[in-house]
Amino acid sequence: KAECGQIEADFFLFLENDFRNSGVAQADWAAKKMVWVPSEREGFEPASIKEEKGEQVLVELSNGQKVTVNKDDIQKMNPPKFSKVEDMAALTFLNEASVLHNLRERYFSSLIYTYSGLFCVVVNPYKMLPIYSEKIIEMYKGKKRHEVPPHIYSITDNAYRNMLQDREDQSILCTGESGAGKTENTKKVIQYLAVVASSHKGKKDVNPVSRNYRRNAQRENSF
Repeated sequence: KAECGQIEADFFLFLENDFRNSGVAQADWAAKKMVWVPSEREGFEPASIKEEKGEQVLVELSNGQKVTVNKDDIQKMNPPKFSKVEDMAALTFLNEASVLHNLRERYFSSLIYTYSGLFCVVVNPYKMLPIYSEKIIEMYKGKKRHEVPPHIYSITDNAYRNMLQDREDQSILCTGESGAGKTENTKKVIQYLAVVASSHKGKKDVNPVSRNYRRNAQRENSF
């Protein structure tokens, strides 16, 4: 049962290779000169460039329809090898359409965490996922960001390790609109710290989390 649980968790963490990462998909993308164009329904939709006339560009949409758009409204599409990339800072073309597309593709693949440089972008799945167990916590303990899939645990572990190494306070800022999942991710941060910090139990004054808590509590009681 434990092994089945891990396999299920891996589905929500690790990216599987698909056709879009193949050489055939790469060649098809280059031949069609794929770009992003504005769409009232989708925000942006893929299209292939057919002809350029000054500031106007004739493109063909995925449904076969041909439309003329202004060159300034076109955004470049990344090669298929960047499909569902874990860190959007690695994108060749970092534009609004590509960022939204990557987040949407990962979300539809049940991958709710995505890095954007130093930031971790989270899309609320509005359901419980099996990626917050102590076994998953063990997987992230002491690991560098590039060694494991994007996760709030990785952000937390890096902050915790930096605190131990540099002996300086660290902060994790959870921002977003109402319902985005700020509270739930804050709970996961606390959960991770509680489990990891407890591994130092019994070592005199080596746990900076509990030490800082006691210090702050004493400071509040002094007022």
